[in-house]
Amino acid sequence: MAVAAGADEPAIGTVTVTHSPVEGIGAEPGVMRRDPSDIIKVDGLFYVWYSKGKISPGYDATVWYATSPDGHKWTEKGMALAKGEPGSWEGASVFTPNILVAEGRYWLFYTGTSREYGKGFNPDSKIGIAVSDSPEGPWQRLATNPALKNSDNPADFDSHLVDDACLIVRDDKYWFYYKGRQLGKGPGQTQMGLAIAQHPQGPYVRHEANPVIPGNHEVLVWPQGAGVAAMIGTTGPKAITNSILYAEDGINFSKTHKVIDGPWAGGAYRPEAFSQSGTGEIPTWGVEIGRARGRNTRLPFIERFDVTEEQ
Repeated sequence: MAVAAGADEPAIGTVTVTHSPVEGIGAEPGVMRRDPSDIIKVDGLFYVWYSKGKISPGYDATVWYATSPDGHKWTEKGMALAKGEPGSWEGASVFTPNILVAEGRYWLFYTGTSREYGKGFNPDSKIGIAVSDSPEGPWQRLATNPALKNSDNPADFDSHLVDDACLIVRDDKYWFYYKGRQLGKGPGQTQMGLAIAQHPQGPYVRHEANPVIPGNHEVLVWPQGAGVAAMIGTTGPKAITNSILYAEDGINFSKTHKVIDGPWAGGAYRPEAFSQSGTGEIPTWGVEIGRARGRNTRLPFIERFDVTEEQ
């Protein structure tokens, strides 16, 4: 993967991210909210899904959702998805949701774990899908779940776990970017992969070029013009951290921007994510895990981020 501009390539641009509180799903004593989905707009309302629980990690959570007329003032509507049956692949936690709008329906992708969180915890996460005719639910889990599980080959980058789905529609197919970790590796060695399906419910087939990005702990991608862009946080090789990468083919990424003070596990408003319009641009805003501020914000919460591209 190319990661830097050469003599014949465009100069690297810069985007700056600012952060601000939101109402309704912000800091609340004793309540954890984290890992928000990308944002969609339906009938004049913005929708976001997120993990909610009582401990800092997402490993004992359920999926909730909220709506907003403006992206600043949110109303928490309730639980969208409960934990699965005890002992199942999703029996201990469901978290890190994301959304796909396709075929007139809403497809909620989410991560599940079977192991209870505690001392010596080692996640075994897989990704499932639930579907609804409305963003308000109710949500029906697919009988074919999990939609993506860790690879059976120990040498693969995602042989330990998969997590953090992010969906776009491209070439009349469903492109499912995710993060994976290899057996024996730590969180700092997480990489990004791609799986593609003909239908929103799958089956999703891993791309032969995986991992398509050799780093990143959060997955945030969007259609940009004819290609695909990804915002990379603080995890991974220094050549790609705190950057935006772009790939005209959605697979072979090169650095186009550096990112100043980027979002933490951000979910963006991506109005062209499922349209195949060819007009997608860098998202201008979204929500993220907030930064702790004082004694009453020790548990993760949701805040807003805004993106400005320097001209």
